[in-house]
Amino acid sequence: MSIRFNRKLLLTLGFATVSLVSLGSTYLYTQSKTQQQISQTSSQPVRVLTTSFQNALTVQQTSDENIGKHNTTSSSKELVAASTPYKVIDEFKKYKFSVNGSQVLSSGKLPTAKVNFNQKDLLFVLSNTRKYYQDYAKQDPDILRTGLLGAAGVTLQDTLKTLDFMIAVLKEDIANNRATRLQDPNFINANFRVIKWTAYKPQNPEQKRLRITKYAVFTYPGSRKKTSTYNTAIYSLKDNSRTDNFYTRYTKQDVLSGIYEPGGKEFGKVEPIAYLTREGLEEALMQGTILINFTDGSKVFFNVDRNNGIPYIRGVKPTAQKRYWYFKKVDAIKGYGYKIDAKISIKPGVTFAGDVLNIGLGRVIVMEYGQGRNKRLRMGVIADTGGAFLPNLYQLDFLAGIFKNQKDFGRYISQLPEYANAYILVKK
Repeated sequence: MSIRFNRKLLLTLGFATVSLVSLGSTYLYTQSKTQQQISQTSSQPVRVLTTSFQNALTVQQTSDENIGKHNTTSSSKELVAASTPYKVIDEFKKYKFSVNGSQVLSSGKLPTAKVNFNQKDLLFVLSNTRKYYQDYAKQDPDILRTGLLGAAGVTLQDTLKTLDFMIAVLKEDIANNRATRLQDPNFINANFRVIKWTAYKPQNPEQKRLRITKYAVFTYPGSRKKTSTYNTAIYSLKDNSRTDNFYTRYTKQDVLSGIYEPGGKEFGKVEPIAYLTREGLEEALMQGTILINFTDGSKVFFNVDRNNGIPYIRGVKPTAQKRYWYFKKVDAIKGYGYKIDAKISIKPGVTFAGDVLNIGLGRVIVMEYGQGRNKRLRMGVIADTGGAFLPNLYQLDFLAGIFKNQKDFGRYISQLPEYANAYILVKK
């Protein structure tokens, strides 16, 4: 899970209407129009998982209107500016600025270059994102927001249909041991609405392409006990801390001063789960997920769980940030989720962190970079987020991989773009 620049807000407050959300509990595999369109390019039919979120969406659209979002009809498929500007919100659901859809979204078309991604990894992230909608939409109404794409007539059902279609195509192509049709730009242009995403940054109106930052999971040496080398702890909240918010009273500097260590005033209230170097701690806070190689030979993933509620401040160096994160052991790299046990398992190379409140969870992105014969297309899914993306209509963070050190990471990302054209795919 990405929190580059100490960014991560995994636990946003739900709207008061969450208790009114009514979701169907039965999930059916049905033969749909989506399957018919797949069959036009394949001799074998594909069954597509569909789920009804109509009641939940109706309630959520009402909530969106209460904060000023223009409510477009689900039948509208034209890219038109909303008559009422979309009101962009931050991680605390507070209004920040307004923007017309036409300033950000327009009709596009992929160029004729192969779309690159690992088929199995993309299927993994698509499936896990789709399952998150299926399992947690009632508990996490934020994902029901249509966001800015509502100005383009994109509904929640469109998002689910896009995920279902791509999952079905990938499963069929992998089962038949062939390169997936999703790597063919002609197939994409024929079966998807290709929406070009123009960067919108109020502080820099000249920026048109999206900034593509990169994040990673780093392997760090560490100890299960405090030593002279590994002297900086990462902590886990105990079960009783879920209702006692004492930890929100303390900054990162307070924690580093030793309040949780023997002799500290809050000793025993949290559990030290690993000890790193000071540098290792900052990297852990920056990236959100780390893989620790313990001195006893074991290896464990740890992911951010909850923070102290202090926002990340742009322009302040990481060591001076007051935001602090508590960690928890996990079984894989984790992305977005309203709580630690619900986070989406993700893979490098096919995952973006982005603004899930205003752009949306599960948006399928193709970034375009390079020129001429060096033109490159790469596909991924917005399945992660972070404090730096709430709000943010001009940037995505690409999960690059697992690296031993910053040097290896820097060498790899030097091959990737700093800025790129971006397209959002929506099933026709």
